[in-house]
Amino acid sequence: MATVSRGMEPTDDLASFEIVNLLDPSADIDGHVQESRDKAKLKTQLISAWNNVRYGGWSLKGKPRLSKSSPVCLLGQSYQLSYSGERESFRRAFSSLLWMTYRRGFPPLDGSALTSDAGWGCMLRSAQMLLAQGLMLHMMPAGWTWPATHHQTKDDLEVLDTRLLDDPLRESRRDSGKPRRCSLGTTIDCETQEEQTHRRIVSWFGDLSSAPFGLHRLVELGRASGKRAGDWYGPAIAAHILQKAVAASEVSNLEVYVAQDCTVYIGDVINLCGTSYTDLSARCRSGWKSLVLLVPVCLGSEVLNPAYTRCVTRLLELQCCMGIIGGKPKHSLFFVGFQDDQLIYLDPHYCQTTVDVQQDNFPLESFHCKTVRKMPFNRMDPSCTVGFYAASRGDFQTLCSDVTKALTSSEEKYPIFTFVEGHNNASDSVTHIKTRDRLGPIKNKSCLDEFVLL
Repeated sequence: MATVSRGMEPTDDLASFEIVNLLDPSADIDGHVQESRDKAKLKTQLISAWNNVRYGGWSLKGKPRLSKSSPVCLLGQSYQLSYSGERESFRRAFSSLLWMTYRRGFPPLDGSALTSDAGWGCMLRSAQMLLAQGLMLHMMPAGWTWPATHHQTKDDLEVLDTRLLDDPLRESRRDSGKPRRCSLGTTIDCETQEEQTHRRIVSWFGDLSSAPFGLHRLVELGRASGKRAGDWYGPAIAAHILQKAVAASEVSNLEVYVAQDCTVYIGDVINLCGTSYTDLSARCRSGWKSLVLLVPVCLGSEVLNPAYTRCVTRLLELQCCMGIIGGKPKHSLFFVGFQDDQLIYLDPHYCQTTVDVQQDNFPLESFHCKTVRKMPFNRMDPSCTVGFYAASRGDFQTLCSDVTKALTSSEEKYPIFTFVEGHNNASDSVTHIKTRDRLGPIKNKSCLDEFVLL
C-alpha cells in the first residue's frame, strides 16, 4: 500500500525526502540502504511463496473441514471431534508431531552450491519426519504433547457442525495436558527434562553437516546409492539412508531394520536387537534394543490399487505405526492418519528459513504444523515406506501379530508384505528391493524402479 501511495503522490514524497535530507545528510544513504533491504526481503518472500505453490501445492485455501460424524485416526489413536475434549486432544497431538520442510539459507551441501532443497528434497524431509516420530516414541513419555500447544486459545480446526456435544465421561478418558508423574524429581523437573529432550531431537535434524539426521548428512549417505544433492530420492532408498544414519549416530538403545523383498525376517530382527549382559557396549540393560521397522512397498503400478486402501487404514490404526512416507518426484508426503476416504498428512513442500539449532533456546515453532491437510486415498502414490516402532521384544511380538492380522483380514488376495521365521541369506553387498507377484501384474515399471537399491 505504501508503494502505491508514493506512486500517487510523487511530489509530496520528493518534498519530504528533500527536507529530511537537508536536516540529515546521511538520510540519502540510509534511505537507499533501507530500500535495498526492503527489496531483498520482498524478493525472498516472493521466491518462498513461488516455491511453496510450485512444489507443494500450497495455496490460500481455507481450513480443512473435518466431519464431526466420523472418527479421525491419528497414528493409532481415534478422536471424535464432536466432543470438545477430544477435539482439543487431537489438536494437541497433531501440533506436537515434528514437521520437516524445505529450508533455504543453509550452508552449501557438499559437492554443490545448493543452499536450499526446494524442489527436490521432499522425500528426505518426509523421511526425517518418519524417523523423528520414531525418536519421539523412543525418547519421550507416552502421550506427550508439546507444552506450547496447551496455551493456544484459538481453535485451529473447523468441523462441519459447530454444535459441540460435551461428554465429561469421554473427555476424562483423554487428557493429554494432564501433568505426568516422573520417577525422578518433581513434575516441573520432569516437564523441563521432556522439553530439553524434545529440543535435542529437533536439533538432530538441523541443516548443518554436524547434525546426525540433517539434510547434509542424509545427502552424504545417499552417495553410496548413486544419489547427489538435487536428485530425487525414492522411499526405499530413503529407508536405507535412515538405517545408516541411525547406525552411525549416538542414539542409544535403538536399531533400524529395513525389510527386504517385502519380507521381514524375524531371525534377523532378533539378531539385530538382541543383546547380551556381557556386551561391553551394552546400550540396553534389558537385553533388547528398541526397533524402528521400515518396510518399502508398492501398492499398485501407476496408481494406488483400491484393494489396498483398507489395508492402509488398518495399518494407520495400529499403536505401533509411525506413519507412511510416499510420493512421486517432487511430491512426497508423510501420512499420519485418515478420516473416511481422506488421508491426513504433513506436507514438506513449504520453504522456510533455516533455523540455527546450535543456538540456545532456538525457536521451535517452524518445526510444528497446526494446519491439517487431507487428500483422497486414490491420489496416494503406490510407492511408499511404512514405519513401525517396538520398544521391547514383547512389543515386537505384538507388532508381528497385529500387523499380520491387519494385512490378512481383508478382501485383497495377497498381503503387501509378510513376516517369516529365519534369516535372509541374500548377499549383503547388493540388496534388491522388488515387488513380488503378490501385487499382481505390473503394467508400468516406474514404481518398481524406485525399489532397487545398490
